[in-house]
Amino acid sequence: MAVVNALGRRKSAVARVYVTEGTGKITINKKDLTEYFPSSILQYVVKQPLNLLDVAEKYDIKVNLFGGGYTGQSQALRLAIARALVKINEEDKKALRAEGFMTRDSREVERKKPGQPKARRRFQFSKR
Repeated sequence: MAVVNALGRRKSAVARVYVTEGTGKITINKKDLTEYFPSSILQYVVKQPLNLLDVAEKYDIKVNLFGGGYTGQSQALRLAIARALVKINEEDKKALRAEGFMTRDSREVERKKPGQPKARRRFQFSKR
């Protein structure tokens, strides 16, 4: 199998993934997964598509990850891994779609409007 690459985005985080056959090593920006995401919850989020298909020990994954915060980054990475797995084996798409790993979460931060302190919050109003 050659290198399979895919892209995942969430908020302002972008994950570029390169999947090769290997032993299950995940390298993010030249760091190990456990080093980059010390939180076990975020590690779990990243590995969800691999665990669903029982291929966690089958592929090595190299990741370029930038933008956003750690939660957005982990979810962008999950989407990218899911997309790469579908490129490798088309039959997996149904299972990944059912779990919601193939859907791009399009929610973005709403911009701040002029004349208001935040996007929707108005300045305090008093009649007198």
